[in-house]
Amino acid sequence: MKREEKELLYDFLETARCYLSDGAAARRAPPEFEDELDGPALAARMLSCFRCELSKNRANVVPGAGSASPLVMVIGEGPGADEDASGLPFVGKAGQLLDRMLGSIGVSRETNAFIANIVKCRPPHNRDPEPGEIECCLPWLEAQIALLSPVAILALGRVASHTLLGVSTPMGSLHGTFYEYRGIPLMPTYHPSAVLRDESLKRPAWEDLKAFRDRLAALSPAYRAAIEGK
Repeated sequence: MKREEKELLYDFLETARCYLSDGAAARRAPPEFEDELDGPALAARMLSCFRCELSKNRANVVPGAGSASPLVMVIGEGPGADEDASGLPFVGKAGQLLDRMLGSIGVSRETNAFIANIVKCRPPHNRDPEPGEIECCLPWLEAQIALLSPVAILALGRVASHTLLGVSTPMGSLHGTFYEYRGIPLMPTYHPSAVLRDESLKRPAWEDLKAFRDRLAALSPAYRAAIEGK
């Protein structure tokens, strides 16, 4: 809804409120409405964010990157050193593995996926983001999810999965099962960094991806046709 439409709706509702009160209610001044943000405008807002301590030592904000109308939204924990330097998500070794993992099921940041993180600035020494930092940054991610409206979400690792689902279940029990985030199917799986550290996670991560692929195929006829045509 554009700013002008919001102002007209507010004027109508305020007129109705005053009428129904038989003149007892005074007319209130309208708030300052803003136009809804598109993807680039939302990212631009993030670049000037200083809500938490992470903003003090960052080289770059990492808003996210990928398709403007994604089938899948992939959500990790936070930027690392390579991402902080480039301003782009998942560009280091974990990102290279992620691209191969996604490619194995016909998903790509170039065509049908958007990749983002729970926090948009790098935590020092790649530590887990603290609860207060997540709280400050989460509205940005929530706005992205609402704007992009993906068909499904793939949550990478413990921090992303716990934050989005509001649980503390160990990843060994959490991964590979579908949940919902605001009506969107969400599957937690292992973070590519964890897979790089522990090769025993490769098999369960692959099983997760196959189940994710099957759910996507059920949700999107176009995706199903694309992967069946390969």
